[in-house]
Amino acid sequence: MPVRAVLHYPNALLKRPAEPAVDSDPASRRGLARDLVDTMRASPATVGLAAPQIGELVRSFVLDVSGHPRATSSHGPVVLFDPELEVLDDEGAEVLREGCLSVPDLTANVRRSGRIVVRATGLDTEPLTLEMEGFEARAAQHELDHLDGLLILDRVRHAGDVFPRRVYR
Repeated sequence: MPVRAVLHYPNALLKRPAEPAVDSDPASRRGLARDLVDTMRASPATVGLAAPQIGELVRSFVLDVSGHPRATSSHGPVVLFDPELEVLDDEGAEVLREGCLSVPDLTANVRRSGRIVVRATGLDTEPLTLEMEGFEARAAQHELDHLDGLLILDRVRHAGDVFPRRVYR
């Protein structure tokens, strides 16, 4: 499948909540999963991508933090449909800098929980329960926000938490 164009803010689709994928057919799920994985892997330093970011208003995202220097644990590459979040440790939440493919010129300080459980269905509609911590938990919460029409800019406490993205050459 092809690498898809990533939508950039202020595209209106990024602000709309995604629809459940529960009734999607297996071929559609597989096609979307391939597009998400291919597009994520083609984007430098990217560990996750949500379907709304490629113009699909479906509750699905791909995540793979394996090999990332900030990741202390990883479930490897996962594609989740209709994920639901359960926060395990909101008291251990941290404010850290995040970037986003859909907000390419900015980064922002965002508060996220350090331990979560995500319940979802996998590619073949099998139920999945993933306990995540640290960077993987942060990345999953970022992608879950996309499914609800939220961007990192919606999570900042004040303007001082938004920064121009550094350009690496």
